Amino acid sequence: MNDEISERLSRLETNVAHLEYQLEQLNEVVTDQSKIITRLKKEVQRQSETIQTQELDRIKSNQQKPPHY
Repeated sequence: MNDEISERLSRLETNVAHLEYQLEQLNEVVTDQSKIITRLKKEVQRQSETIQTQELDRIKSNQQKPPHY
């Protein structure tokens, strides 16, 4: 009986160690993905601003001044 409990305890400890390792690995992945998402958000914002500026410039260039100017 004592050997059975000892074996079960050993398996549980092994499983917990394995789960802790997996948790650490997943945490690293989530952290890396968070950094990537932050970088991509900044890039999208920068591109959006560039496109907006280009569109405004295009609109301004297409607006002809009235002849009395």
